[in-house]
Amino acid sequence: MIVALIDSGLGLLPTSAWLRKLRPDVDLLLQLDPDGAPWGPKPEDWVVERVVNAARTSLRSGAEVIVLPCNTASVTALEHVRADVGPDVPVIGTVPAIKPAAAVCRSVAVWATAATTASRYQADLIAKFGGEADVVGVACHGLADAIDRGDLAAAHDAIAGAAARTPPDVEGVVLGCTHYPLVIDAIVAALPNGVRLFDSAQAVAAQTIRRIEALGRPSTGNGEVRVLNSGRPGALPASASAFESGRVLGAQG
Repeated sequence: MIVALIDSGLGLLPTSAWLRKLRPDVDLLLQLDPDGAPWGPKPEDWVVERVVNAARTSLRSGAEVIVLPCNTASVTALEHVRADVGPDVPVIGTVPAIKPAAAVCRSVAVWATAATTASRYQADLIAKFGGEADVVGVACHGLADAIDRGDLAAAHDAIAGAAARTPPDVEGVVLGCTHYPLVIDAIVAALPNGVRLFDSAQAVAAQTIRRIEALGRPSTGNGEVRVLNSGRPGALPASASAFESGRVLGAQG
């Protein structure tokens, strides 16, 4: 059983690491796109073509399940990928955990990239799932880029800036970019005591496993991790070794 995970950069690491923990037998195909990253500011049609082509590459490489552990890819290209690969291939997307946060917190901040924070997509999610909670978006300028570079000092600066723009009475923070769980300890340290964090990586991994099991196919994997960089066989970038999830998946500094 091969599961392909597609993202422009290191945002696929948290979900991949959870899959490794929950199903160590499953083989993983990690598809990054250093030639095209970041995807967030790119035109929608460009992103759709990029993600659909990566999904086709996944199938040619033997993948039976496709995961988009990226908010940009999920909102822009998820339905296109499903239509392209057909109903027999499960395709799992990612949605920020606004609904569970709003269910238990009276005030919620959604930390995301500047592009996502300003998007109609996030506004619609807040309107649909925010319930009675007071939900605000907080742009984390430069955080995803710093994580992709493995620049922890710049990441801490970006976190400090986002924390300063977060309402002081907030009860929950939703990590609305799949990169952010990689620096979750630094985010916890920058926020007031008692603020709850909500991240979708574990839930996406669990949903992926449910979809794998529903296929009813025997798993003959041995936990192999393969990496494609913009379609070329390679390895995780050295920057991935700055994070525990990257090291779990074999990243070397």
